[in-house]
Amino acid sequence: QVQLVESGGGTVQAGGSLRISCEVSGRAGIVGWFRQAPGKEPQFVAAINHGPNTIYGDSVQGRFTISRGGAKDTVVLQMNSLKPEDTAVYYCAARPSIETVFSRERRQYRYWGQGTQVTVSS
Repeated sequence: QVQLVESGGGTVQAGGSLRISCEVSGRAGIVGWFRQAPGKEPQFVAAINHGPNTIYGDSVQGRFTISRGGAKDTVVLQMNSLKPEDTAVYYCAARPSIETVFSRERRQYRYWGQGTQVTVSS
């Protein structure tokens, strides 16, 4: 069984930076971040495998960086040049370890964290 625990988040001014983390326990393969703003559909942000190879959503490419490592298998999302439209609840999600193909679809991720709020003020 995989468990995901997010930490970090908070409020930052536009143009600032923030880092959120996801501590992964159990045998997880690809780990990704999704976000959901009020009244909007969930959106793919980024994902990483053990390679570590990464993929990003178009709206965050070049501004966000996902990384993975540490004794506790922690996945970190470093968010720079933040914009008000980045405001959302950010969720960590993981695919089973046998699934090795990257996906940007929520339904491909079996395990989910509780979410952490990121607010960017203008």
